[in-house]
Amino acid sequence: MRIDVPEQILAPAELGRVHFVGVGGAGLSAIALLMHEDGVDVSGSDARDSDVLAGLRAAGINCQVGHRAANVANCDTVIASTAVPADNPEIVEATRLGLRLWPRSAGLMSAMLADQRIAVAGTHGKTTTTAMLTFALRGAGADPSFAIGAQVAGLDAASHRGSDAQFVVEADESDGAFLHYRPSGAVVTNVDADHLDTWGSVEAYEAAFAEFADTVSEFIVVSADDLGCGRLIDQVAGPKVISAGFAESATVRAVDVEVAGSSTRFTVLAPGFEPTAVTLAVPGRHYAADAVLALAAGLELGHDLAGLVAGLAQFAGAARRMEPKGEAAGVRVVDSYAHHPTEIAADLAAARSIAASRRLVVAFQPHLVSRTRLFGAQMGAELAAADVVVVADLYVARETPDPAVTAELVRSAAGPHAISGGPVSTLAAFLGSVVQPGDLVLTLGAGDITEVGPALLKLLESGANE
Repeated sequence: MRIDVPEQILAPAELGRVHFVGVGGAGLSAIALLMHEDGVDVSGSDARDSDVLAGLRAAGINCQVGHRAANVANCDTVIASTAVPADNPEIVEATRLGLRLWPRSAGLMSAMLADQRIAVAGTHGKTTTTAMLTFALRGAGADPSFAIGAQVAGLDAASHRGSDAQFVVEADESDGAFLHYRPSGAVVTNVDADHLDTWGSVEAYEAAFAEFADTVSEFIVVSADDLGCGRLIDQVAGPKVISAGFAESATVRAVDVEVAGSSTRFTVLAPGFEPTAVTLAVPGRHYAADAVLALAAGLELGHDLAGLVAGLAQFAGAARRMEPKGEAAGVRVVDSYAHHPTEIAADLAAARSIAASRRLVVAFQPHLVSRTRLFGAQMGAELAAADVVVVADLYVARETPDPAVTAELVRSAAGPHAISGGPVSTLAAFLGSVVQPGDLVLTLGAGDITEVGPALLKLLESGANE
């Protein structure tokens, strides 16, 4: 459901009692925590219970399971996730009562209204880069506020109200939210067409990033290696542009990148500093790319390189970003959010590093009709790098099903070792019949495939797959 952003964004203290519809999502839960820390009377609801709701309750926030009109009866402001339909009873009641009804982006803007905002945008890697920048700044002695679109190891929550005036925020382009934050500084990890169900065309998608750049007042750090960022730079007129990456032309450069096992090492070259070794506790060349962007932003904010590097060493990954789920019966399981060909390629390269000589089994769930229609064949081509590919049924999400767009578009392009896995509800059992001791299983996708890894481990532990 689309809710317009109001012309005037009020501070949290002016919102009265605030209720969040869909508070179990990473975005809304982060805003709810921030406003709660600011002393706002906050409540929330979601369709089902979760660890996120449990964490919110532990923080002192009243969270209800199920959506009922009564949940908004004593509220002044209602903030809703874009995933909430217009006929949600809480939305209907808020409209009937004439309550202030805001989208997620307006709520987040309110929460960071008084701060110097540093927004991290991009098609891929923005969650990781936001988290890395937060760790880097902490390592340099700062205490920024932050809002990240996932739970991150080493941080108590996906958001926090820091003591400094800086606010590091993950800026999502999927629904245009990033156009409303008006940051002083920004990072753009890449511009690689996605979410065309919202934007309609590659040209419109890239134009949105150009519009985002126009909202930045001081500086933008961009990838020196991404073609989309290269086109973006040509359109940036106001803020200072700093390039970071692997290219020789980069202002802040990563060289001698080495991925070994579950870690990544490289040397960073930055003006005014000696070459400095960086070690990340996560595997993958794409993590080095994210890290050097975070370092460039930290340097532009005036921090010392040594402190930033020390902070980066504390980053151990974000939820659903090459997240280890466990091991049972000699089978190791990792889960990741990759749902675009570029992300799939990066995660498979990282998985190969982890697997070493072991067999790599990938279970992939295509996400969205529009994305699969455009990129299904490319997804399959990238998945073909695995030893075994199991493609689950398409996760339709917010779109109308199309009989011509199915998971078969992906499976047919994924090579001779690709098989259909059927519905996610039975995928763990299916994988149980496929895996062998010594395998590394990587579950990939933005939908409910994240539930498959734990279910598979439970099955293997019980021996029920034998």
